[in-house]
Amino acid sequence: MEKTLPKKRRGRPPKVPRDDIDTRAALIRSGTEVLTEQGFAVSGIDGILKRVGVPKGSFYYYFSSKEAFGYAILEHYANYFAKKLDSHLLNDSLPPLQRISAFVADAKEGMQRHSFQRGCLVGNLGQEANVLPQGYRAWLQETLKDWQQRMAYCLREAQQMGELSQSADCDRLAEAFWIGWEGAVMRARLEATARPLDTFVETFLDGLPR
Repeated sequence: MEKTLPKKRRGRPPKVPRDDIDTRAALIRSGTEVLTEQGFAVSGIDGILKRVGVPKGSFYYYFSSKEAFGYAILEHYANYFAKKLDSHLLNDSLPPLQRISAFVADAKEGMQRHSFQRGCLVGNLGQEANVLPQGYRAWLQETLKDWQQRMAYCLREAQQMGELSQSADCDRLAEAFWIGWEGAVMRARLEATARPLDTFVETFLDGLPR
């Protein structure tokens, strides 16, 4: 989904060491970490800048507003997550349904590594839909549709290989997967345990028509 982001304002050059010449990318990475932990509404720019070592006055050299910064984070996260999905769901060294289990195992390991402090950025922001800047809601919906299409492709491969009934509605099953997945991630953060993720994927796979 193409978007036209606001143009960058002129501002002071960033007063940070040039070890990492791509300070904009570092800000986006830091912002992604904060938003996956806290969401959009309560995330302050000051904390994100402090992590990277960028003075507040230099922030507008890179982004015209918090809203534009948020869009950059969303695009970064979408690209990152799409690559993660493809690395598992297109992995033809595994049967299609095992690829889904592999994706969940990878996501589970990531949540455990961060002590269940970080969730899914799309899921986090979806819970804030009514207070997000205009345009974010549509972006989130398009991102979820993209994920559903990737999952549906994997399920259709499962059909072709005889793992899934030919009568199965792969698009509907893919939508059900992501609806359930976001709830499982939220519950895993609440309980600080991977149990909800395991329960979800086992129930999803067991319920598929064979």
